[in-house]
Amino acid sequence: MSGYEILVLASPGTYAWPMTAASQALVGVPTVAATRYVTPLRAGGSLPALMEADDDGLYVVKFRGAGQGAKALVAELLAGELGRSLGLKVPELVFVELDPALGRAEPDPEIQDLLDASPGLNLGVDFLPGALSFDAAEPREALSPELAADIVWFDALTANVDRTPRNPNMLLWHGRLWLIDHGAAIYHQHAASDLPAQARAPFAAIRNHVLLPHAASILEADDRLAPRIPATTPRELASMIPPAWQEHPPEAYAAWLERRLEPPRAFAQEAENARGRE
Repeated sequence: MSGYEILVLASPGTYAWPMTAASQALVGVPTVAATRYVTPLRAGGSLPALMEADDDGLYVVKFRGAGQGAKALVAELLAGELGRSLGLKVPELVFVELDPALGRAEPDPEIQDLLDASPGLNLGVDFLPGALSFDAAEPREALSPELAADIVWFDALTANVDRTPRNPNMLLWHGRLWLIDHGAAIYHQHAASDLPAQARAPFAAIRNHVLLPHAASILEADDRLAPRIPATTPRELASMIPPAWQEHPPEAYAAWLERRLEPPRAFAQEAENARGRE
């Protein structure tokens, strides 16, 4: 269970969120300024925190200065916005402008060091109060075979290695299934070789996906979802990456996604083959 999940389980809430299965146009990511450090989420591997911002919102903030670095934020940004554009339920993302002075009142030196190392833009994920951890053993009505297939396809496309039975990274909120924590997506960016050159590499980790046993045809999901991604989307997504996060040039991410989307999409067949072995 992630730190995000531990906190939402203890925080009841009643507000609603627009629900739609249709794809959505990319509209850009808003920027807010952090105004208060509320609490650390210590179960998270990168020590995220719940923070309040100047729009009166509460966000789970992932820090640029954390051990996983800016690459995790890039993955979270690109995968999250792509998922939202496909109509999957991903909490709203914001850029969080952080003044390290916020940490000076923190008694924990680890938190102080993290905030000192993360000035400027970090990434915030909209806080979903009262959400529950998703248990794949009891999927409930929130998960249809088609939705399971769509999520498997999406994670195969984005090379997300972190949606496993051990760590599903999904929440139930207001009767819908929400996808969180995409910092481990685009795992090819951690390889020593050129990022676009990795785009057509096999993705064997899809066999470990928590929803694979529940999924309908991944090839049918491919037919549903691939046409929802306009040709301009990879470059629009890459243009959102802040300069301070650019360990790879934005064009490399755009080219990586363009190549993964080129038919025939081997990742979809690979996921379907893995489903057939379940």
